[in-house]
Amino acid sequence: MRLTDAPPPASVTFWQAFRFWLRLGFISFGGPAGQIAILHEELVVRRRWLSERRFLHALNYCMVLPGPEAQQLAIYIGWLMHRTWGGIVAGALFVLPSLAILIGLSWVYVAFGQVPWVAGVFYGIKPAVAAIVLQAAHRIGSRALRNRVLWAIAAASFIGIAVLQLPFPLILALAAAAGALGGRLAPTLFVAGGGHGSAGHDTGPTVIDDHGPRAEHTVFRWSRLLAVLGVSLALWLAPMAWMVAQLGWAHTYTQMGWFFTKAAWMTFGGAYAVLPYVVQGAVEHFHWLSPLQMMDGLALGETTPGPLIMVVAFVGYVGAHTQALLGPHAPFLAGALGAALVTWFTFLPSFMFILAGGPLVESSRHEMRLTAPLTAITAAVVGVILNLALFFGVHVLWPQGLGHGLQDALGRLDLPAAALSVAAAVALFRHKRSVMQVIGGAALAGLALRLGGVA
Repeated sequence: MRLTDAPPPASVTFWQAFRFWLRLGFISFGGPAGQIAILHEELVVRRRWLSERRFLHALNYCMVLPGPEAQQLAIYIGWLMHRTWGGIVAGALFVLPSLAILIGLSWVYVAFGQVPWVAGVFYGIKPAVAAIVLQAAHRIGSRALRNRVLWAIAAASFIGIAVLQLPFPLILALAAAAGALGGRLAPTLFVAGGGHGSAGHDTGPTVIDDHGPRAEHTVFRWSRLLAVLGVSLALWLAPMAWMVAQLGWAHTYTQMGWFFTKAAWMTFGGAYAVLPYVVQGAVEHFHWLSPLQMMDGLALGETTPGPLIMVVAFVGYVGAHTQALLGPHAPFLAGALGAALVTWFTFLPSFMFILAGGPLVESSRHEMRLTAPLTAITAAVVGVILNLALFFGVHVLWPQGLGHGLQDALGRLDLPAAALSVAAAVALFRHKRSVMQVIGGAALAGLALRLGGVA
């Protein structure tokens, strides 16, 4: 539908945008694809705050960055319309409602998780989560693995993390090196795929169009770049230095800050790509929570608005709450502080990437493209996500361990959980049900099994 004859929309005030970003924080379900679709429908098609090409240009940049691309896209558009504070408000309101909701749900989980009906709900959700992660590997793989070379990289990454137990950052580095080499030797094999949409829709006049003069704040200046980098470093260094000085380097809060700082720089390919790193660190190394608790947290993250990587707030809450880091009389405050702390360190780089890189991106419109190393990293991500599905599946289907030998493993298999996992996979892959529908159905089934004495 062409709207070129419609009068141009009025300019957007800061408070009009504020109300939209606040509303978005409560309705941004559906993962990155769903969130980007909401942004496109609301800002490009319905409100016409910016043109299709400007939207896709910003999206292309956000997709090559580590971190949640939907939140970064919101920061970019907020910055484009209302300078630095516009970007800060857009990005903050994208995650704050989800943080508040997850703190509340985490408290319910820790306080009442052993109540029979609550335990039943989570009993049903865990097998569904394993199927959901498997679907994520399939979804990304079907888009990313377009030739045998990329399939080989995915297989190598799976072997590296599942068999050789290589650190996730090393797998990413090796994949990037393979992509850089392959891009030189066989560039056609490492051509990046498309994004979440395609250009060509004419929505008529927009507030920010393709041909208007560039706003002053979108012009690149070294002084502005250095200022953004300096402020970002200060915002990271101030709480980290305080924790090191007051609590010590080995304290859980300090280690959470440092660990999720590293995680924030490794989230290429979305939240599912960094979850193996979170599992390696938070579950297997630091023991802040158990594998089954991690699955419960992922389920809560799937059912709340905001980026899926917000599951880190659950990790921070449970880790700080169970260790009573603020003393035995303030476990909720300890957990809430842990959730807020890891959220700060996880999302701070996203603001820096956009506010520092935005002017450079605006000066290079029509030239942005994904690189061969990123294509290889995306292929490697498929392998590590598949390993994550295997990790979750083993822990939920064999909660007492695999035992020794095939017969012992079959005897230990949790048959109701296996049936729920298969049902969830069928609903996702064959019947194309949404994640929310699958989790809701699995929760009801788990509740029925637990109250009926079957599980």
